[in-house]
Amino acid sequence: MPAETFEFQVEARQLLQLMIHSVYSNKDVFLRELVSNASDALDKLRLEALRDDSLGADTSDLHIEIETDPEARTLTVRDNGIGMSYDEVGRLIGTIANSGTAEFLRELREAKEKEAGGETDGTEGLIGQFGVGFYSGFMVADEMTVVTRRAGESQGTRWSSRGEGTYSLEKVDEAPQGTAVTLHLKPADPEDQLHDYTSPYTIREIVKRYSDFITWPIRMAGEKTPGDGEGDDGAEPAPETLNSMKALWARPRDEVSEDEYHELYKHIGHDWRPPLETIRFQAEGTFEYQALLFLPEHAPHDLFTRGYRHGLQLYVKRVLIMDDCEALLPSFLRFVKGVVDAQDLSLNVSREILQQDRHIRMIQRRLTKKVLSSLKDMKNREPERFATFWREFGTAVKEGLVTDPDSRDAILAVTTLASTHCEEPTTLHEYVERMRDGQDAIYYMTGESRQSIESSPHMEALRARDIEVLLLTDPVDEVWVDTVGEFEGRKLRSVAKGEVEAVPDEKGEEEREKQGEEYADLLGWMKERLSEEVKDVRLSSRLTTSPACVVSDADDLSPALENMYRAMGQEVPKAKRILELNAGHPLVSALNRAYGEREDRSGLVETAELLHTLAVLAEGGRPEEPGRFVRTVADRLAATL
Repeated sequence: MPAETFEFQVEARQLLQLMIHSVYSNKDVFLRELVSNASDALDKLRLEALRDDSLGADTSDLHIEIETDPEARTLTVRDNGIGMSYDEVGRLIGTIANSGTAEFLRELREAKEKEAGGETDGTEGLIGQFGVGFYSGFMVADEMTVVTRRAGESQGTRWSSRGEGTYSLEKVDEAPQGTAVTLHLKPADPEDQLHDYTSPYTIREIVKRYSDFITWPIRMAGEKTPGDGEGDDGAEPAPETLNSMKALWARPRDEVSEDEYHELYKHIGHDWRPPLETIRFQAEGTFEYQALLFLPEHAPHDLFTRGYRHGLQLYVKRVLIMDDCEALLPSFLRFVKGVVDAQDLSLNVSREILQQDRHIRMIQRRLTKKVLSSLKDMKNREPERFATFWREFGTAVKEGLVTDPDSRDAILAVTTLASTHCEEPTTLHEYVERMRDGQDAIYYMTGESRQSIESSPHMEALRARDIEVLLLTDPVDEVWVDTVGEFEGRKLRSVAKGEVEAVPDEKGEEEREKQGEEYADLLGWMKERLSEEVKDVRLSSRLTTSPACVVSDADDLSPALENMYRAMGQEVPKAKRILELNAGHPLVSALNRAYGEREDRSGLVETAELLHTLAVLAEGGRPEEPGRFVRTVADRLAATL
């Protein structure tokens, strides 16, 4: 039967050009697409042979073969799978995207318009259900030829096209079972990312990267052995199997050694050290996928930088789709390395970008839950290993307390924090169990270091009453404590905010009422004189040795949080703070006496300002006018000599 020439529809021609020039960002993936199609054909033959005993197909050595011819500039991907009939070739290959060419083209145009308009759900939102991966071959080839014969039939079919709007179709008598796709390659052009696809090295690298875990062997003819004499072409080379076929996540755990897990982690995690923990997960049911996750032992130096690349490797039916798929885990678990292999996922047309659908959200939720439960088990079973993990990654995990409300309880269950009453970090639950009778809040303080917090004036009263305080030194601590608010019915309360009433004391209450009356005039005068810097001046219940401290109102942002927002480019109005005085300190009591005895109190203004500045310095702040402060202190010191 002579070859017939057909024309693609107008929309199909447009789509073909789009496929060649616009859809794929990496031309190497054409080989992934052709190998994936060949793997599907082998899967289909195996199933068909089980259902139909009369098929008569040879399934003893199912495989994929890659053959290159540098002189002819051709590359052939051949399989001995199910193959296609004449009608199937016309339907599946002859009409691009036979599930709806015009509809697909319309959606792609709309997506491009959205991207141009700054919207984020453009081409990334297109579902890859149109079967157009075969045409990615035209990115690297001037012409493509397909020779195929369906299992159980005697006659084959040849299809060919130059990707310019027409294709030819003919029946052939001599065709092996399966499908052979031959690409007549364009000249290599490194500047256009067109590599030499007749190079065995290039083929090995692409197969290893994208198709290493394909179930079927991918073979390539080895290099010939030189002959011994004239007319001797040498020994026929043994075929080389390019892929390992060792998808460790698909094998029973007792069949995989720790060394094999470690080697896989080192490969995908780019880390020469073994992982701290290996986590396996398998989901069954209507949507099946497998995951093999690794917790590193050490945090990378760029974990908290904006450009840090994170995400899991995503496979679909053992074919690599994405190297760093951020959608599979929340950002607070960005340090987790590993692989997710799904049976089916919604991808965009190039299979390079994930469609954000319920399956992806489901995977993220379940993997997040699995990682956090594994951390909890590690904490209970191997506290030393958990301490290593938390020291490296605890700061990142605590970000989830702000960004992932659904995981908050699970994160709190593994969160460990430094405390005034423990040498080792403690959990919030353990803190609650140690709370004193009458204590109704969980007290904490944030700061740059444990030493600076423990020496802060805000800690004095709680230390005197032996009240435990959590010492929070990570920048994220400033945010999550306000977001979480409480734990097991107890408020999380900063010792540097609002009033601190750790344990009610009737005698203390009476004394404070008496002092309040005694100091009322001084407090009102100081509030008026310092109105530019403070919103209120009051006596303190938290100081025992320091003369004064500054605190934030219960609902105000802390100075550290204000600075954090400003560093991120957000305008935050500076909140005035409260100056608290220690009525038992000699300086404060002397100031109160002087205020009551002197009619001219102008000389006391400088003392009040110094008292406020000392309070700012005590918490690690800096004076509004450092030069003026230094001159005032120097003058005061000189007057005492």
